[in-house]
Amino acid sequence: MNNNMPVGQVNAHLSEEFVMRVGIPHSSGRLAFHAFESGYPCMVSSSAFWNRAKQRFHMPEYTDLSETDFALDSAGFVAVSLWGRKGTQPGMAGIYPWTMAQYVEFATSTSASWWSQPDLCTEAEVAKDREEVRYRIRATATLLEGVLRTLYAWQDELSKQCNSTVVANMLRPCVPIIQGRTIEDYQFSMELMLDVWSRWEPWLAPPALIGIGSMCRRDLNDPEQGLLAILEGVKNYVPKGSRLHVFGAKGTALDQISQMDFVAGSDSMAWDFSTRMSACKAGVSNTIERRKSGMTEWMQAALARITPLEERRPGLLLAA
Repeated sequence: MNNNMPVGQVNAHLSEEFVMRVGIPHSSGRLAFHAFESGYPCMVSSSAFWNRAKQRFHMPEYTDLSETDFALDSAGFVAVSLWGRKGTQPGMAGIYPWTMAQYVEFATSTSASWWSQPDLCTEAEVAKDREEVRYRIRATATLLEGVLRTLYAWQDELSKQCNSTVVANMLRPCVPIIQGRTIEDYQFSMELMLDVWSRWEPWLAPPALIGIGSMCRRDLNDPEQGLLAILEGVKNYVPKGSRLHVFGAKGTALDQISQMDFVAGSDSMAWDFSTRMSACKAGVSNTIERRKSGMTEWMQAALARITPLEERRPGLLLAA
């Protein structure tokens, strides 16, 4: 390692408080502005920035996301779903539409507070059996190795011209992801991920933030596959000083997971789905104004849930 290469790089700078991020389906526009105006931390999928016609990422020159605390998701579920419908894709693992180089270049060039490694999700609708789940757990660890190799090579090249501070600021490390279906799956995934990550220390510091994927619509109380059981099952596997981001946790879980000191936050697009379904049921158009109201209502309820009981204002409505 040459003298200009950074060491001990931290992949995310975390608040001590639980951070609830609202999912934003666009790379700019009125929903992004509403999140900015409301002061909501955001989660944005990489697919929102992908131009299919030109086969490249594009960050809008003007977007309110640049002024928000937003994190970048790798769009693993979208990629796997597309692969399931259309077959082999031209990018990573034959599943993503973009290459490793395209993703790393884009992710590190944004103003995102942190960005996720590319991963392969394991929800039942896209991973049909145990063999496929275990394959995707291993593949997720392999993709992490690929990201870190790419990042190291680029930093090494940049360090020939720039000092370590510039290198670290320009090419920041990713948030690794663990995947699975059962408690044992996530424990296995954590072990694989940490094995990969440790090979890149001390160039990297131990991960401050680790993402736990395939949690969207997850049952809360199943003893083997429920969200709460899985979090309890991986708690002792989380390295000292590391915390988890739970992707897509149900609103009804926030009361409990927000009080777990090893959980840093979560995100949700449930507000948009709920607004769309309610508009359909009412036979009205799902306008931007309706969606903005839906975002506000969902986030107010979520923020109420993550507020300790003794600090909640009397009469605050908690949505289901």
